[in-house]
Amino acid sequence: MKKKKKGLSIFEKYLTLWVLLCIGIGILIGKMIPGFAIKLDSFSVHQVSIPIAICLFFMMYPIMVKINFAEVVKSAKTPKPVALTLFINWAIKPFTMYFIASFFLGHVFKGFLPGTEILKSGQEVELFRSYISGSILLGIAPCTAMVLMWNYLAKGSDGLTLVMVAINSLTMLVLYGPLGGFLLGVNAMPIPWQTILFSVMIYVAFPLVTGYFTRKLIIRYKGIQWFSEKFLHWLTPVSITALLATLILLFSFKGEIIIGNPLTILWIAIPLFLQTIFIFVLGYFVLARLLKLSYHDAAPSALIGASNHFEVAIATSTMLFGLSSGASLATVVGVLIEVPLMLMLVAICKKTCFLFKECTLNLPQCATNQVDRLKADG
Repeated sequence: MKKKKKGLSIFEKYLTLWVLLCIGIGILIGKMIPGFAIKLDSFSVHQVSIPIAICLFFMMYPIMVKINFAEVVKSAKTPKPVALTLFINWAIKPFTMYFIASFFLGHVFKGFLPGTEILKSGQEVELFRSYISGSILLGIAPCTAMVLMWNYLAKGSDGLTLVMVAINSLTMLVLYGPLGGFLLGVNAMPIPWQTILFSVMIYVAFPLVTGYFTRKLIIRYKGIQWFSEKFLHWLTPVSITALLATLILLFSFKGEIIIGNPLTILWIAIPLFLQTIFIFVLGYFVLARLLKLSYHDAAPSALIGASNHFEVAIATSTMLFGLSSGASLATVVGVLIEVPLMLMLVAICKKTCFLFKECTLNLPQCATNQVDRLKADG
């Protein structure tokens, strides 16, 4: 019974509300104390803001420490869902995100997104290109955090989800930099290669290695039960708290733009919303069924494909273009719509579980329950 309490924490359940509150706090700080965020961001080493680096490390570390990398070896037993997730995340999603974001932000809504901005590199770019760049950084960052919760709520395979989270974390070390550099270049944005690769090392590799050794040492000396029930319980709100602290800084920069262009958030949200729905439909209703996956494999495969690793996207956009950039704003819009949208997709998974023959959900629409009822009637 206690396991059922491992649902969304108050931080995760009301993440959209917390994000909205941080937007308000950030805007208020930006209006009342305009030099606050600028002063904090001035504490930097090699263009890496120390306060932001600390916040972003604590976003990533709690996620990485939860991963049991021993589960990766079991992926050979379920090659189809793993292959499906990797195909969607790296062969489909980055490019559809680029095309959808470019179509809407670079054409349909371009007239509503006028003006230019100066990046931290000193280069001047059109604002709509910055928004597209933020969307790209979201599209190439597969989720390795909240998807554990989405899978729990959808009652998918926990073991498979852990395998795919681990593989995505490792794959991101290799592919995130090259894909990001290529698509940002197509979008005619300046590409500081050293910075983008450095950001992946800092915000993925460092927490990954730290999390791995922390997990290993704690389990060795304190045991798996203490690790799961005590350490992880204390650590759960840390990632979201660090994210919210970063958002306050970010929106203290963006307050004036948001007040002056309140519809900007909407224009950015529309392509992000459409991209998420498209990827989910492709993964869940099309490819998972073609591969004849069970519901418990299809649900996490599609949810991982649809969701984004917004922590890494925010971190990278901050390092590449600065806290005050349009790219950083676009990644924050990704946070804003992520939770309610993914909760909707979880509900869709459970409502349509009957489409998959192998499904053991205790729900009326479950295919297994329907077969049992037919046998009983017969």
